[in-house]
Amino acid sequence: MTAGDSIILGIIEGFTEFLPISSTGHLIVASHFLNVEQTSINKAYEVIIQFAAILAVILNYPDKFNFKHITLWTKIFIAFLPIAIIGFIFSSQIKELFSLTVVAYMFIIGGIVFLIVEKFYDEKKHIVSKVDDVSYKQAFFIGLAQIFALIPGTSRAGSTIIGAMLVGFNRKASAEFSFLLAFPVMCATTGYDLLKHHEELLHTTNFTNLVVGFVVAFFVAFLTIKLFLKFLEKFTFVSFGIYRIIFGILLLVIFSNNIN
Repeated sequence: MTAGDSIILGIIEGFTEFLPISSTGHLIVASHFLNVEQTSINKAYEVIIQFAAILAVILNYPDKFNFKHITLWTKIFIAFLPIAIIGFIFSSQIKELFSLTVVAYMFIIGGIVFLIVEKFYDEKKHIVSKVDDVSYKQAFFIGLAQIFALIPGTSRAGSTIIGAMLVGFNRKASAEFSFLLAFPVMCATTGYDLLKHHEELLHTTNFTNLVVGFVVAFFVAFLTIKLFLKFLEKFTFVSFGIYRIIFGILLLVIFSNNIN
């Protein structure tokens, strides 16, 4: 992986991690175009830039990370449990789903779901405008929706946002709950990957590239969270639904001969 690859992938991770357009799907596609092989060190690099995204959440919501919000974090933990359990039990089957074909179709399906939800969505009927007001039942339902994120191309942010909207959250609160729910999910996946690839990280000769990717991913993720919330004050998720469909169709067309 070159320094240029590191910067590009860092930007993609930081920009797509918290948007409902699948960071994993974009990284898979970008790695393919950049000819970045899925070696142990490159997988370790992805761990580093994911950790940067975690820090971006903490710095955007410093007031949420204290004991005053223990009830909220209990509910977030409840929402985290479904994906943790299913992901652990079916980890080998999930790995087999990683292909451009799956990514492309899930982009399209996810886009259609967003358009359908927005078609029937009435903001006036959605009373949860603050993440602290989430109930245990709502948190669990959002957690069930998040399970779909285990399929590459679905988007963790997208599935949790849809789940939150369906149980009464407004758009902004849906996005904010998705950001906070990303913390335990990404801590778990990053922690697991660090244990799995710590030898590669300790003996890498591309330490500079890792640092550059980390810094780039952090700043892009930090700004993306803020800009995304501003966007939702005036707009809906329709544009993301359209983007997902177009992107998925382009993948199918571009890789029609050798997609797998």
